[in-house]
Amino acid sequence: MKKSLTSLAVILGIGLSTSVSAAGFYPAPPAGHLGGIFVNPYGNSPLTALVDLGSKRVSNVTVTVAGKGKNGVSISYPVGPKTINRHDGIPIFGLYADYKNQVSVDFTLDGKKYTDKYEILTSALENKYIDNRNITSMQEVKVRKVDKDFKDRLLLVNSHTMLFQGSDLHWSGVKGKNAGIFESTPALGSMTFDMAPLTYIIDTQGETRWWLDQDATYNGRNINVNKRGYLMGLRKDGRGNLSFVQGQHFGYLDLMGKIVDFKIPRGYQDLSHESVTMPNGNLLLRGAKTNYVNPQGDKVHTVRDHILEVDQQGNLLDVWDLNKILDPYRDALLKALDMGAVCVNVDLDHAGQAAGEMKIDAPYGDIPGVAAGRNWAHVNSISYDPKDDGIILSLRHQGVVKITRDKQVKWILTPSIGWKGELAKKLLKPVDAKGKAISCSEQGDCQGDFDFTYTQHTAWLSSKGTLTVFDNGDGRHYTQPALPTQKYSRFVEYKIDENNMTVQQIWEYGKERGYEWYSPITSNVEYVADHNTIFGFGGSINLFEPGRVTGKFNEIDYRTKEVKLEIDVLSDKAGQPHYRGLFIEPAKMFGR
Repeated sequence: MKKSLTSLAVILGIGLSTSVSAAGFYPAPPAGHLGGIFVNPYGNSPLTALVDLGSKRVSNVTVTVAGKGKNGVSISYPVGPKTINRHDGIPIFGLYADYKNQVSVDFTLDGKKYTDKYEILTSALENKYIDNRNITSMQEVKVRKVDKDFKDRLLLVNSHTMLFQGSDLHWSGVKGKNAGIFESTPALGSMTFDMAPLTYIIDTQGETRWWLDQDATYNGRNINVNKRGYLMGLRKDGRGNLSFVQGQHFGYLDLMGKIVDFKIPRGYQDLSHESVTMPNGNLLLRGAKTNYVNPQGDKVHTVRDHILEVDQQGNLLDVWDLNKILDPYRDALLKALDMGAVCVNVDLDHAGQAAGEMKIDAPYGDIPGVAAGRNWAHVNSISYDPKDDGIILSLRHQGVVKITRDKQVKWILTPSIGWKGELAKKLLKPVDAKGKAISCSEQGDCQGDFDFTYTQHTAWLSSKGTLTVFDNGDGRHYTQPALPTQKYSRFVEYKIDENNMTVQQIWEYGKERGYEWYSPITSNVEYVADHNTIFGFGGSINLFEPGRVTGKFNEIDYRTKEVKLEIDVLSDKAGQPHYRGLFIEPAKMFGR
């Protein structure tokens, strides 16, 4: 029987010795059977640490961070050899802030099993972009319900904090003959889509267990477009990283705070909303084109209407120009949208007013309209389909569309109003469970158990091959209701038959929750196989109500539709929505 040995080390301060040499910082003195410990080893994730190997080789590694107090959530995960090699050490994830954390590391060394125990002291977290409008320094968390089988869930919040002065950057110098008075709206393209990030992970007790330092990707003090934008589109890549986009750069980060990023390829700009890693390692991004000559003869910066494929060195490989692929445009939904949320740059002064009621006489930029150079498409998600090398896009202002590698539209999931010519032939036909056609009006008012999505987000393929969509619900059936409180959002799942060009709605949740669950913008949903649930995040609940905006995590039992998890995150300022919320599995992030 192999002998199990235990050691104890107390790591104080920031976990680094005060000795500095040309080689960099040294860790705290060796503790246990390995080397010393770095807290926040890459300077970007203060609630992490790294156990240095001390030039030893270990295997069968498991890390456990003990929960705080009687009901605290312990985090335990395996660490695989690729992860150990990546960091030349054992990553410690899930530490509490401003706390002496109790950590155990189990491993095999020279054929013997060991358990080293550490006390790791962390500092308090800092919101570096707080101002006098802040209600709290951090975002408040309210745990509503957690089923005992879901206690181990870890939830990543992708949110932001508004700067009181707004962005001090904008694109300039490009103006078409129909651009109007440039100075009245200095927003060619979406450069002013610029906010300080708030990116963190909470446990089911509402405790923060990971924090991304805001300065890791963002600098709101210097005028540098490569450190500005809106950190978003965080997606797990299956290799232990999270991909991201932010304005004029993109890249990957891991939970230890190691970041690799690239500038956007020349000729393109304004990355936001989405990034997806393909099976071959290439990355799909949603961006826009600079100096684009539109059919009106104007040279413009486009808005949220190009898909870029880049390789792992950041080289541009392919481009989907939606201005050409989805020509002619339609404006049916745009006219019905609530002007308070027609753009991600929320305009609460026009809440409740339909876009079609307004006279839009403004320069090109992040405003509604159906010309290249306006926010006509607003792509907010990408899903890659490996079976035919196609991409599925959620266009907030058009619908859900699948496009092939050769830039042909394969199908369109949306009501029929406004679609013409060859594109009209690509519309999916709603059917019931028996394959019988469901009758729908051109505005999408259907007779059977079916509804389309409106201003939707995250049309993502599930592991079952179905399509899960967050149906935000603004402009439902291409109208505004008599009362705003009649609006609602849904988690919805569709089964698409590409051979017969039909679509069946097979699951939905949210209509019964009504206006108190309504998220007019942002948000996401996906199927989770391990508990057979639908997991989602409504990022903009109460956007039009006084006080702070609610971001709501929910995990719903697929069979019974029972709420298994519900946790609210409140914005730090009134009127500030969250973007997305993801669930994080440390075993998959570190187990490789």
